[in-house]
Amino acid sequence: MKSHSLSAINWAKRVLLTLAFSLILTPGLLPAEQPDRKPVVLTERARKLHQECLVIDGHNDLPWAMRQKAASSFKQADISQPQPKFHTDIPRLRKGNVGAQFWSAYVPSETRLERRAAHNTLEQIDLIHRMIKRYPETFEMASTADDIERIHKSGKIASMIGVEGGHSIENSLSLLRVFYGLGVRYMTLTHSDSLDWADSATDDAKNKGLSPFGEEVVLTMNRLGMLVDISHVSPETMDDVLRVSKAPIIASHSSARAIADHARNVPDDILLKIKQNGGVVMVNYFSGFVVPESARQMTEMFNVRRELKQKYPKESEFNREYNRWKSSHKMKPGTIHDVVDHIDHIAKVAGVEHVGIGSDFDGVSSLPKQLEDVATYPLITQALLDRGYTDQQIKQIMGQNLMRVLREAEKVAKQLQQQPAE
Repeated sequence: MKSHSLSAINWAKRVLLTLAFSLILTPGLLPAEQPDRKPVVLTERARKLHQECLVIDGHNDLPWAMRQKAASSFKQADISQPQPKFHTDIPRLRKGNVGAQFWSAYVPSETRLERRAAHNTLEQIDLIHRMIKRYPETFEMASTADDIERIHKSGKIASMIGVEGGHSIENSLSLLRVFYGLGVRYMTLTHSDSLDWADSATDDAKNKGLSPFGEEVVLTMNRLGMLVDISHVSPETMDDVLRVSKAPIIASHSSARAIADHARNVPDDILLKIKQNGGVVMVNYFSGFVVPESARQMTEMFNVRRELKQKYPKESEFNREYNRWKSSHKMKPGTIHDVVDHIDHIAKVAGVEHVGIGSDFDGVSSLPKQLEDVATYPLITQALLDRGYTDQQIKQIMGQNLMRVLREAEKVAKQLQQQPAE
């Protein structure tokens, strides 16, 4: 009887400790409260708060979708009008109250094998500039954090460019500098394949992180004021970047590996180092990265893509076989709550100052319910309110955290530019 009583007491102690730990870590969420998994209902309070936010999305693949689905022509797909085949168009951007957007200049990593990576990336950068010029009442190119604030106050969407994959610079620091001059303000160090100088999360390691040239890439980006993006890279590469970088880094479209165990997500030990670095992880919406069961199903996605690319070099044949594979590997789309779980976890581990939004719209095949397009950002605000986040914390997540990182990167660049160039 005595041993049973002691067991009960010890059990109760463990429960109380767990609850206390949860209370300390969770922003605004009481231990007795569990997130409601029912559909999120937008309230007037959330709508008003969302309008007060500077909403910055770290990653949107509309330029690649335009290339694939509309021959890079805004005549074929006029985004000032509803475009159901895309996740993004101007009416829905306005409905979502997007204040600033990083547009992805993505080209497949296989283009490096043909020495076409830089050429194709320049075409994507050109497409983004053409989009901004075609819709001047909606978009304006931003170069700095101050530009973002000014453009947002004018009622336009501040636009920056992110190059998705270091293969685009073809091992040339000169090309990196050219990209910066064309408006690129971050570069994702790898995409799906490891490079000569940096390892991908979804390929075999070549360098056990960064090579000496990879370190030079990071330091050059620091000197330029270009954000270093660790989405897609291996944990060893993340570790090296955080050791080398003199400025805060970003993960432009990644989520938490502790919630969904996929190599594309950020482990907790790296989250703690990002906190020390001052960076921000911008949470991805892709079902295959945020829904635990779907992440398990998608673990082989990049390997399958690579194998099929080698087996079927013709794009039409590759697309046929890859679509066949995807049709036999249906994943659960999940819901908005799965995405907010990742925001919650990163806020608990790294702090609410180190989390943001990086949807990956128009670059993914499956999205959670209630996050189907760029009109849905207000529902994230509502879901965060429902979990007990304060107005200020939500404003940080929606954009202020990224603005802080941008300003610090600009400050570091000015300091480095005062030193003699190597």
